Amino acid sequence: MNLPLIYEQDFNTRDYTTLPFAKAEYTDCTFTDCNFESTDLSNVIFLECYFIGCNFSNANVMHTTFNAAQFKDCKILGVLFQNCNTFLLSFNFTNCTLNLSSFYQLKINHTKFNSCIMHQVDFTECKAKQVVFNNCDLKQSIFESTNIEQADFSTAYNFTLNPAANQVKQATFSKENLSGLLYSYNIKIKG
Repeated sequence: MNLPLIYEQDFNTRDYTTLPFAKAEYTDCTFTDCNFESTDLSNVIFLECYFIGCNFSNANVMHTTFNAAQFKDCKILGVLFQNCNTFLLSFNFTNCTLNLSSFYQLKINHTKFNSCIMHQVDFTECKAKQVVFNNCDLKQSIFESTNIEQADFSTAYNFTLNPAANQVKQATFSKENLSGLLYSYNIKIKG
């Protein structure tokens, strides 16, 4: 499929719930305060794009390409990232809400989540080596058969993670959040 090329454009306060979203290859574009809620973004290509203050809740990302994408202050509820095009998939998230989203079986090594709310996010069978969860709320997020080797959980909180059911070699945790590792063992910790 040959998509039109859109290069170095700024899109501000667009509501794609009422406006059509052009299927294209977007390179080095910035989307600010745009509403993509329940929008069909399937087969769209985003290369080195910035999303600031956007709403992606329930967006369809089937075969969507995100390469070097940056999300800041975005609402990303219920997005099934495992449906994305996995070739060269890379993104980072800062101050985003990703509740009920899924990275099931994805390879997201080196991804950075900074100050994100991530309730009930699915990381089952995900390859998440060297991922950073900096100051992230991981309440009820699912880590099952997940490779989180060398991942940084040192400032993450509200997570529960069974070390026996995941690959955790050289992952970093803090004394303050060790209870998240021991939860599955039903151990009481006194402070």
